[in-house]
Amino acid sequence: MYLRRLLGMPQPWSSDPVLTSYRFTNAFRAADRVSQHLIRLAYADREASRDTLFLRTILFKVFNRIDTWQALVQSLGLPVAERFDYVACDDFLTRRRNTAPIYSAAYIMPSGPGSRIPKHRMHLRLIRDMLADGLPAKLEETRSLRHAYQLLRAWPTLGPFLAFQYAVDLNYTSLTSHLEQDFVVAGPGALDGLAKCFESTGELTPAETIVWLTERQDAEFQRYELPFSDLWGRPLQPVDVQNLLCEVSKYTRVAHPSVKGLSGRTRIKQRFAAAGPLPKPYFPPKWGLNRRVDDWLREHAAMNERSQATQAVLPLADSDSGPRNGGHD
Repeated sequence: MYLRRLLGMPQPWSSDPVLTSYRFTNAFRAADRVSQHLIRLAYADREASRDTLFLRTILFKVFNRIDTWQALVQSLGLPVAERFDYVACDDFLTRRRNTAPIYSAAYIMPSGPGSRIPKHRMHLRLIRDMLADGLPAKLEETRSLRHAYQLLRAWPTLGPFLAFQYAVDLNYTSLTSHLEQDFVVAGPGALDGLAKCFESTGELTPAETIVWLTERQDAEFQRYELPFSDLWGRPLQPVDVQNLLCEVSKYTRVAHPSVKGLSGRTRIKQRFAAAGPLPKPYFPPKWGLNRRVDDWLREHAAMNERSQATQAVLPLADSDSGPRNGGHD
């Protein structure tokens, strides 16, 4: 569905009524709309200091809403760590929350035990304290994604799932460059998805099961004859599989309501509505994907003008073919 949208093909992008009716995240976390905004933000200013890069990343992700970020920048300017006005930011968010939501519903954002101050003020103080403690420099010295996660996990209100998500977000930037293959934290949605997929995972922990699924992806795609589209040569990473298990949890509430999980949830809240054409994706340059994206789009430009030829390349079915092993099909 993502590739069809990227090529400008008209709806429907799938024959599956559940996928076309409800909102789901992309198969690859980095291709999601919010992640794309963050990645572009991280590389738009190559001269930004280490502390500024950290500030922009965490400030954006705490609220995780593009409209909140855009309104903040319009009001206060692009944040710069060395002169960021926390009081002015607090005032802005206090005003904005009276007219619009400032937090995304994607994550549960705790206020902290016994907190009597507004949640956004607590988060601003948390970011200020992280910078004062030199956390960006410490993260830059980490040896692995797990190590970066452990540093973030030590801070108040950052539970296992949030600390992991922020470690991945920071790893999109030039602050860290860790491999994603060996470490993952399963969130509540993924735990529910695992429970729906497996009667038992034996002695494997949820995180170990996700890594096992990641390692088995090619063999299982072949076994089930699924022509899965990778991310222009980049296979699914554990964080992607973690996200996909959350989507399995959602999808089965409607498609397979008899399959019970852990959460007891029975419906999908958010309906899907396309917000216009997708922009050309941009990924961390260290991944080496952006030229492949350009080549793929160029190759399909002519086909995109001829719908019949395009449909032949990307047939409308429950599974389709796309970029594979760095190729451009």
